[in-house]
Amino acid sequence: LLDAGGDKPLPFVQISPEDNPIVGVRGIRAFKRNEAFFRTQIRALLRLTPLTQVRIMLPMVTFADEIVFFKDLIAQEAAQLGLKEAVQTGAMIEVPSAALTSARLAKHADFFSIGTNDLTQYTLAIDRGHKILSAQADPLHPAVLKLISLTCQGAQKHNRPVAVCGAMAGDLSAVPFLIGLGVSELAAGIKNIAQIKALIRRLNREQCAQIAAQALELSSAQEVRALGRKHFAL
Repeated sequence: LLDAGGDKPLPFVQISPEDNPIVGVRGIRAFKRNEAFFRTQIRALLRLTPLTQVRIMLPMVTFADEIVFFKDLIAQEAAQLGLKEAVQTGAMIEVPSAALTSARLAKHADFFSIGTNDLTQYTLAIDRGHKILSAQADPLHPAVLKLISLTCQGAQKHNRPVAVCGAMAGDLSAVPFLIGLGVSELAAGIKNIAQIKALIRRLNREQCAQIAAQALELSSAQEVRALGRKHFAL
């Protein structure tokens, strides 16, 4: 679904001015306050189901009851259109609380996609657009990797696939660690796909898991990247 609010304001989504919009009404928080807009998107997506496989992903999920609430709305709209098959509904994991409670979220979500740009920003408390600090917002920081690991562990308890999107998905240095942590899909930019596929073909999952476990014990993103260069020549 369209991720509105925060750093993506839209004139047709009503959100009151906020002192700190990055932690304000955005994603599904905005949808809950603009339900008609949300339902319009849902109907448009559901009408595609006779033509292709449709999966709906909810942005900025924080609590399990948010998934339950919106799955109910999706079911209502599907019933109105006479659709009998359930549409898979997933959750974006973009905040630490979602990663920490991923096993509970996975009871209700059919799949996860980890939004590493926002997850890094919220974990390290660094605005990714900050002129001075943004260079320090490295998703290979061990704290971010730990949250990715916890998300994958929570998803595995309910057999849910986990994708990663954001700049990290296209970073060759990050790929072995993501595989080792249990990520099953990468949503990378088209220019990076060939290189990523070539890299994955020469990786060993067991070795990736061992090195990723070592990365979780390090102190900085620089140390993690050095570990990757040592073992994967990246």
